[in-house]
Amino acid sequence: MTLLNLWSLGHFVQWAFIGRFVLTNWYIFLGLSIGWEVLELYLPYEFAQETWDNKISDIVVNILGFWIGNRVRIES
Repeated sequence: MTLLNLWSLGHFVQWAFIGRFVLTNWYIFLGLSIGWEVLELYLPYEFAQETWDNKISDIVVNILGFWIGNRVRIES
């Protein structure tokens, strides 16, 4: 599995949208973002089976998406 994949793009778009239109609180964002990655450790589905490197890259992509979404909100 690669560090960045189609799921990464989905994460980025999702969090950019949320950061732009829904949420501005970084604490809530981090709780949801990291909480989902922890939840995936216990989900019995194939999409949730990934390496630690991929989980970390997902969080990094989430942060970038949320940050960009918030920046667009501030500049508008």
